Amino acid sequence: MKHGNKHINSYLISGKSVLVMGLGQFGGGVDSAIFASGAGAKVTVTDLADEKVLEGSLARLGACDIEYHLGEHRAEDFKDADVVIVNPAVPPDSKFLKIARKANKLITSQIEIFFQFCPCRIVGITGANGKSTTAALTAHLLREGIGQKGIEYRRVWLSGNIGNRPLLGMLEEMDTRDVVVLELSSFQLEQLSRIKKAPDVSVITNLTPNHLDRHGTFEAYCEAKKNIFKFQKINKSRPAVAIFNVRDPVTAGWFKHYSKEPGRRCLTFKAADVSEEIRRVFKPPGEANLSNLAAAAAAARELGLSDEQMRRAVGTFEALPHRLELVATIRGSKWYNDSIATTPASAIAALEAFEAPKIIIAGGYDKGLAFDELGEKIAQKAKAAILIGKTATKIAAAIQAAGKTGVQVEFAGSMAEAVDCACRLARDGDVVLLSPACASYDMFTNFQQRGEVFKELAGKLVEM
Repeated sequence: MKHGNKHINSYLISGKSVLVMGLGQFGGGVDSAIFASGAGAKVTVTDLADEKVLEGSLARLGACDIEYHLGEHRAEDFKDADVVIVNPAVPPDSKFLKIARKANKLITSQIEIFFQFCPCRIVGITGANGKSTTAALTAHLLREGIGQKGIEYRRVWLSGNIGNRPLLGMLEEMDTRDVVVLELSSFQLEQLSRIKKAPDVSVITNLTPNHLDRHGTFEAYCEAKKNIFKFQKINKSRPAVAIFNVRDPVTAGWFKHYSKEPGRRCLTFKAADVSEEIRRVFKPPGEANLSNLAAAAAAARELGLSDEQMRRAVGTFEALPHRLELVATIRGSKWYNDSIATTPASAIAALEAFEAPKIIIAGGYDKGLAFDELGEKIAQKAKAAILIGKTATKIAAAIQAAGKTGVQVEFAGSMAEAVDCACRLARDGDVVLLSPACASYDMFTNFQQRGEVFKELAGKLVEM
């Protein structure tokens, strides 16, 4: 491997016993296991899920010499391993990680390994909402500059929490002339704080309560996000760049704090920064997406992209799957898949993206978030709400608490029932919007599966 052997040997993995904790279904555990196995480590994978749940991930590891301990974690694995590579979904206070710490084992993660050995400049995007779209937009804009006069980088990579490419699998192909754009979750940023690493260019889209089932409080969640700026390397020859949403009350306060630090270049963005000319060609709907575009443009300018180059690139950007994705037109009503909306704030942004009468399908796994503001927004902006999952009654109560409202509230026991109900209620010119405001784990494997089921059901209605 071009870069890999140097990195792996430096990290003392070759010939060692490596335990990958949390194979998962999104590729991070697979990436870590392939990386360690390719380095000549003796690899064991442990996951609480069983073979059936992990079938897809296991298929990708079929050619690797790996031992699997599935459906449980074994204390002896954490005592015996030389290195434990931890999936971001694993809470830091896991009792098994405590066993590894007590045994003085090296605990690391996919994102830590990547940051320690990535040879090129890193642009990191985080936030409560919009970080996937902003990361994809940033990479899309930067690719317009490849080969152009004044542009120093030669290739653009997109990865991280967005999962477009395996992080560690990219290392062997990257060099110092590249730039990588990473979507970074609060869980990944918690892990990076262990090695005090952060991107060269850091962007935060916004901050609203999320993952309180993991972080406990909004303040703790914000502290995890702050790591994207806190550990930036201050370099006089090339200052660290920190980019903040000036319209977000929390991140605007961070801008005031960090802009006082010497050696750091601090910038702000807002949706109003996007010119009318660009708005006319930009396809994703809503003010929130304009804010995402403004953030991406601010980051791209720092890498040398001109406004003219950005104008050429903007019109060819397509909305990502499950993010206000137009999936069907049924008897004049437009159906949008916004399954990525796993917080009330993201569902509110979706409601505000359309002027047409709206039927929202919402509800799902309870992450401990409040629905008061969402209830008010549904009462103001929607003609009907079809509620599913464990949080259905909570969202209904929030709508009712909003006071006098003409919103029709319906309950559905499945996505199929919700889609049938939406079809009965929708009229020509309406928008049917799957924007759940909740995670999917009570009814689906993940938000992707939820979105795909919605798309398939809507597609069948089109065929009728």
